[in-house]
Amino acid sequence: MKKYLLTFFCFQRLLYFCKKNLGERKMRRFLVILMLLMAMATTNVASAKVQWQSTSAEVQGKSLTDPKNTDGVEIFQKSGTIIIRTQKTVQVRVFTILGQLVSQATLQPGTSELRLNSRGIYMVKVGNITQKVAL
Repeated sequence: MKKYLLTFFCFQRLLYFCKKNLGERKMRRFLVILMLLMAMATTNVASAKVQWQSTSAEVQGKSLTDPKNTDGVEIFQKSGTIIIRTQKTVQVRVFTILGQLVSQATLQPGTSELRLNSRGIYMVKVGNITQKVAL
């Protein structure tokens, strides 16, 4: 609840600042642009139906995690795709940098990939391992 009150308070202060410094007409234009940007930002992640797929393709490149320290879990990134190689069944969750859940799945042993439509920084949580991935 505190989070929402803080957000509301910050938004209220922003409106006051814009009205005072920009004038009524420019403030309206600024708010319309701000709302459009917010709508576009939430639409990209929410509208993308992303699913993990098993793959037999060889993964080339260096893992973002050390499999010795992560129970054999390896996380890779390659051109808009997050790739996870694991030796056991694991629970995987992918979040945006803002904390929005993008994907949640249980992966079977082997190599799985998740293709994402939007570039950005994602937090990948595999079991108790968390790794930042930049696409």
